[in-house]
Amino acid sequence: MTDENILEIEESSTDNRRQFDRRPVNIEIQFDGGDARGRATSRDIGIGGLYMATDARLPEGTPLLLRMNLGNQDLTLDGVVAYCDPGHGVGVRFHNLTPEIENILKTQVPST
Repeated sequence: MTDENILEIEESSTDNRRQFDRRPVNIEIQFDGGDARGRATSRDIGIGGLYMATDARLPEGTPLLLRMNLGNQDLTLDGVVAYCDPGHGVGVRFHNLTPEIENILKTQVPST
């Protein structure tokens, strides 16, 4: 089995655990959490969370502060690492979304 096939299986099982849909969105994210701080690129995003590509070591359960620009609006969100794909990135679950940020996510990342 190739690495690409393994990644597809992992993504599929992760998708099944998600409460909210995600859509492909490629934006720059600044993150700060645990012993890591830096920049990453999102692969997908939804009202419940996102996947960000990063080489940073961010174990599951690590609280994160995320900053990004979505729909020409600067957003600051709290999150926690839901799963880690070492060397590739992490899945992040959002926490404590304000109604304003939730509305921006719903507007900028519409579901099908």
